[in-house]
Amino acid sequence: MSKPAIICVDDEVVILESLKEQLKRQFGRKFIYETARSGQEALEILEELNADGIKVLLVISDWLMPEMKGDEFLIQVHQKFPEVVKVMLTGQADEEAVMRARQRANLYSCLRKPWTEMDLAALIASGLE
Repeated sequence: MSKPAIICVDDEVVILESLKEQLKRQFGRKFIYETARSGQEALEILEELNADGIKVLLVISDWLMPEMKGDEFLIQVHQKFPEVVKVMLTGQADEEAVMRARQRANLYSCLRKPWTEMDLAALIASGLE
């Protein structure tokens, strides 16, 4: 059986690299780590992993992205994959967007930028329990 996956979504490459590096440091080879630079790309990755029989456990998504905001993306994830734990990572989300994601996407948590590696690890660990 293949390992489960965590997907990180942000339009900034440096954020994605940082997230992936921190997750690998905290959780090692326990998961497959995928990154996407847009909500649309992440939805395609989710579909591909699902088709390959790989379970996506958690999605971490930025809020402020071109084309599709993070709350819109997380709502779509929830409609297709309700069991996936959803985390919004943002420095700029308005409270309305966070509330919308809580109500319509079953948002697990909102992590504010800049975050610490320990906060990220604790949030992921508690979300996956």
